[in-house]
Amino acid sequence: MSGFVEKPEPVQVPGLVHLHTGKVRDLYQNEAGDLIMVASDRMSAYDWVLPTPIPDKGRVLTQLSLWWFDQLQDLIPNHVISTDLPAGAPADWAGRTTVCKSLDMVPVEAVARGYLTGSGLVEYNASRTVCGLALPEGLEDGSELPAPIFTPATKAEVGEHDENVSYEEVARQVGADTAAQLRQSTLAVYSRARDIARERGIILADTKFEFGFDKSAEGEPVLVLADEVLTPDSSRFWPADQWQPGRAQPSYDKQFVRDWLTGSSGWDRTSEQPPPALPDDVVEATRGKYIEAYELLTGQSWE
Repeated sequence: MSGFVEKPEPVQVPGLVHLHTGKVRDLYQNEAGDLIMVASDRMSAYDWVLPTPIPDKGRVLTQLSLWWFDQLQDLIPNHVISTDLPAGAPADWAGRTTVCKSLDMVPVEAVARGYLTGSGLVEYNASRTVCGLALPEGLEDGSELPAPIFTPATKAEVGEHDENVSYEEVARQVGADTAAQLRQSTLAVYSRARDIARERGIILADTKFEFGFDKSAEGEPVLVLADEVLTPDSSRFWPADQWQPGRAQPSYDKQFVRDWLTGSSGWDRTSEQPPPALPDDVVEATRGKYIEAYELLTGQSWE
């Protein structure tokens, strides 16, 4: 059992139709057919959406994504139309709302890895592969890979877990041409972002992207980068000066939440019981890490 501990009721806004409540984002459509994406302060861990929000999290995710879209716009188009607040929207939507193109989304999590950890490490330890790609002997938790790799995953519903799949399976599901475009674009965007982050003292260990197709003026399909991009929710960011293969790395993400849930909280993640509310110190420490990542990457003060 997993999913929402307490599923929120969607906000009703005149002229907008609510389409979906995700782990973090609420999706609406306006009368022109554009999508309105609102990033909440919800926090997810271990396939649960927790009952305790992290203040400012949705704004950090939105503003950091917008910054990254600017850094990447010469590589690939993105889905952003504007950040204007829809008429009648609540004031709390300010800074966390993006008006986006409605795309034909590709049902694949496009994951790039430059370092070995997480589910990739589990597979490597069992078979010396990640998503069927053979890797050299002697790698350990946190090792840098010889070159970045494309390791796609299925897109899961809220409460379910993404599953790693092979490139061949992606090609079977979406077609060889689309699979090739996904791989090329994912690795190009990862490589650009990795270099930018490295200049700022951060290792981008891995990240996941979502892509969809728009149509060009001539009616041809164009691959577009969508959703959030290169945030602490979708990426592993490590402080470069503390990187040490062979152990779990310090990170700019929800690790405080994971550690508390599996440690002093007493919650059993293998049970069917929902996780408990987060204590104030865990909330504040997690908020601090998200803001620190934003400030280091963008060079801008959050306040």
